[in-house]
Amino acid sequence: MSNYSKIIAAELGVAEKQVDATILLLDDGATVPFISRYRKEATGTLDEVQVAAVRDRVQQLRELDKRREAILKALSALDKLTPELESQINAAVNIATIEDIYLPYKPKRKTRASEARKKGLEPLALELIKQDNTAKPEELAKNYLNAELEVASIEDALLGARDIVAEMINENVDARTAMRKYFQQQATFKSTLIKGKDAEGVKYKDYFDWEEPLKNIPSHRLLAIRRAENENVLKVDTMPAEDGAITLLEKQFIKNGSHSAKQIKLALQDSYKRLLGPAMETEIRGFSKDKADEEAIRVFAENARQLLLAAPMGQKNVMGIDPGFRTGCKVVCLDAQGKLLENTAIYPHNGNRAAKDSGTIIHNLITEYKIEAIAIGNGTAGRETEAFIRGLSIPDVLVVMVSENGASVYSASDVAREEFPKHDITVRGAVSIGRRLMDPLAELVKIDPKSIGVGQYQHDVDQSKLQSSLDDTVMSCVNAVGVELNTASKQILAYVSGLGPQLAQNIVNYRNENGAFKNRESLRKVPRLGDKAFEQAAGFLRIRNAEQALDTSGVHPERYALVNKMARDLNCSVSQLMKDEELRKQIKLQQYVSEEIGLPTLTDIMAELAKPGRDPREQFEVFSFTEGVNAIADLKVGMKLPGIVTNITNFGAFVDIGVHQDGLVHTSQLSNKFVSNANEVVKVHQRVEVTVVELDVARKRISLSMKTEATAPRPKQEQKRGGEKPKNAVRSGRPDQQRKDDKPTNSHRPVQKEKKNADGDLQLKLEALKNMFK
Repeated sequence: MSNYSKIIAAELGVAEKQVDATILLLDDGATVPFISRYRKEATGTLDEVQVAAVRDRVQQLRELDKRREAILKALSALDKLTPELESQINAAVNIATIEDIYLPYKPKRKTRASEARKKGLEPLALELIKQDNTAKPEELAKNYLNAELEVASIEDALLGARDIVAEMINENVDARTAMRKYFQQQATFKSTLIKGKDAEGVKYKDYFDWEEPLKNIPSHRLLAIRRAENENVLKVDTMPAEDGAITLLEKQFIKNGSHSAKQIKLALQDSYKRLLGPAMETEIRGFSKDKADEEAIRVFAENARQLLLAAPMGQKNVMGIDPGFRTGCKVVCLDAQGKLLENTAIYPHNGNRAAKDSGTIIHNLITEYKIEAIAIGNGTAGRETEAFIRGLSIPDVLVVMVSENGASVYSASDVAREEFPKHDITVRGAVSIGRRLMDPLAELVKIDPKSIGVGQYQHDVDQSKLQSSLDDTVMSCVNAVGVELNTASKQILAYVSGLGPQLAQNIVNYRNENGAFKNRESLRKVPRLGDKAFEQAAGFLRIRNAEQALDTSGVHPERYALVNKMARDLNCSVSQLMKDEELRKQIKLQQYVSEEIGLPTLTDIMAELAKPGRDPREQFEVFSFTEGVNAIADLKVGMKLPGIVTNITNFGAFVDIGVHQDGLVHTSQLSNKFVSNANEVVKVHQRVEVTVVELDVARKRISLSMKTEATAPRPKQEQKRGGEKPKNAVRSGRPDQQRKDDKPTNSHRPVQKEKKNADGDLQLKLEALKNMFK
């Protein structure tokens, strides 16, 4: 472990003892949120991102060592393991180098070189490699003619020998290392349209004739082109210039101008074209795809975090409406805890009589269930339904458009069927819309994060890595906010540190059978919830109006005795200490420092005493779109509109302006200043003002600008192969916005104020840390 710690500490810029302590805690089953929140003294206050980076890196190093051990064992079994070879393998710092060393000894299928060896031509190959000025290859080859072995001519012998040399070049560690570097620096990504696919692949039109250095191509562009390749629209080539590769090999393997050297030159040309070049192309394509996946996953996780931490309206009686035209609008009424009280349907868009009846139903439901807010889904008929509801002039009731992304996925899920077995999917969808207004996090954890409408190319990336990243993100959000133990669903409880699906279900079962938890300590009575799970989970679970005042806070039960001592020293109760700021000011933290408890933990405790169980999410605000602008046809170039940021990608931000189609603010249009990362300027859910700068109604494209003096993007220039591309060329018909949901892609959401306490820095740090591992 000490070797791992040394490597990781150097990469992260922290002390080895910090990494040692973190690895020990992780190996003991501690979660990332628990370690970063409650073990600050042990780790030297490593934050959540750093702890996760340690976890991921130590896993990589262990996998590397596992492969190293397997290869050493295989070489030993083949009786090929020499001290020198063992030393080389032990010194290798990555999988590629280990595999290169092992390649010559790796069992192979039948190859041209293996057949040549069977014909006894390896000694001839070794003679040619010497490149002796005095030896003529034809003369050497005469000694290997053998009709029985099908070496009938001198050319047959030389051809077989060259096959052996070609394989030796391909398996040479130095050659592969040099070629790998050459490909990384010089490979280009070239895409051309497959004949007859122009209509089918119109959304990839920008890439019908595209060339870009592979080392420069951004994640979203590479994934778009690869998707088009998989759809058989584009042909993609990633090979660098062949003459440069051949020159590199000649420098390594050609010793002189002898006749034998000419044979070696033929062999290395064959090796590159047939073996080494294709192998490196496969490797570089895999490597570039991994990097693109990593970046796309980072973008998705960052957006998902912002979406999950959207401002909650809080506990109010809510009406949820899933809008529709011909089939009507499904209406549900929910109490302040999200319990379904009533459901019905209205038909406000089916004539004046139906609209009048619908208005009467809405008024009656609002009165009967004391509705305080109305959440309207932003899908088909959303803006029209919003206009209808606002036209009813209902006093003291908020009207808010809510994103439907993923609602249909939830309504058809096992979770929804279990919760509402007697109701159809339209009722479940309306309930989800209403609950999203009350608490987005509690509702969105019930949906596969890939279906909530943020990110780029999430369906094209490595799904296991994506799921792992999203699990981390959801767990981070849930534990950052905290969970109310007596009202939480099993879905959100499953993401609490130390729990998981089974213990979450056990908690719900215990709660149903025994009533509400009165204190955290009673968690120990839940079946199979042992000491370890209690330690990991207790601090993140809240109990409103608990017997123990600290159970409402983020103070961990293991620190209750410390807080009680503080209260005793001031001759007051813990409750008084939590309510009275003057009392807390009298506490001298230094006198409570011990070997186990330091100032970081004491500072956290004081913050919790001041604001027990504080919600880190922003204050809820209502947002409205421009009246009368409901469709693309209503837009005009130059029009200024309010909007909500719905998604952030590497090439810009998508903004909902209320026309059932998000517009794109390219990175070049985000600010009057240069912007390299859209997240530096905007966040998901942020309210912005945009200007319409370009419209393409046929392709449903809306180009927007956030510049103070917006101008239309410059027209596309003639593309020169290998030259710089216009920035607006990256817009490829939004193939990146693939969604499984059957709802439109635009989103209306409540707006958040600027973050006062920037836990959003987490994702920026993650990006920096991840870059270290590339």
